[in-house]
Order: sequence, then structure tokens, then C-alpha cells
Amino acid sequence: MATPRIDYNTAFPQGVAALVALGHTVNTAGLEAPLLELVRLRASQMNGCSFCIDMHSKDAIAAGETTQRLFTLSAWHETPFFTPRERAALAWTEALTDIQNGHAPDAVYDAARANFSDAELVQLTLAITTINVWNRIAIAFRPRVGHYRAPAA
Repeated sequence: MATPRIDYNTAFPQGVAALVALGHTVNTAGLEAPLLELVRLRASQMNGCSFCIDMHSKDAIAAGETTQRLFTLSAWHETPFFTPRERAALAWTEALTDIQNGHAPDAVYDAARANFSDAELVQLTLAITTINVWNRIAIAFRPRVGHYRAPAA
């Protein structure tokens, strides 16, 4: 278990508030809450962010996600449990999270374009980039894991 470092919210509340505001904007832009939680959880898995995995698995369940889909999310490519839209979002998430391997290949972009409008694809991209920022902050400063409680649905 990692020892917590800096309380980033106390150290720079204006910066955290800006990220929270961006998250609120993305959350209320129209994409489905369960889809956003799948994307956030998948990016957090890829980045190994225990704080965000804990948070977004709880938020996903609160948004109505099934445990079967959550348990198989890291192997989503091999399961029949995700819709074409979710698959496109998850592939886009992986492409933008692991930018060392391919820089968002055209085939992944084309699949995303086939399932999302222009505005939705920008919203999705902002959701992905925002969770990647949160992952890096949590990995850097090691907030305590396991105490997060999802808001009531």
C-alpha cells in the first residue's frame, strides 16, 4: 500500500476546481453516464490508478452497470457484453490513453466516427483526456484508496 503524499485539493484548490468544472461540463453534455464510467474505468485500469479504479467502479455500479461487464472490462475485445458504440468508445479510450503505440490509428478513429457525432466525439475525447489527467494526479500524490462513496443514483 502506497503512502499518501500531498493533498492536492488543499495545495492547489483552484486547479482541482478547474478539473472538476471540466468534468461537470463533460458529464452534462449528453453522453450516457454508464458509457462515461466505462471509459474512465478502462483508462484507469490501463494507467494502474488504484484510486480512480476504486472510484469509477463504484460510480459505474451506481449508474447501473453490471458486475459481469465490469469484471470483463479489461478483456472487452473478447466478450460479447459491449455494444458497438461502447466498443468504439473503449477502443478510442485505449488509443488515446496509450499514445506511445499508434497515436490514435485511423481505423479506431473511423469506428468512433461511425458511432458518435462530431460533438459527441469531442465530448468523449475530453472525458478520456480528463480521466488521464486525474490518473496522473492520483498516481503522483497517492490519495488514500477505498474510502470513496459513490453518490446516490
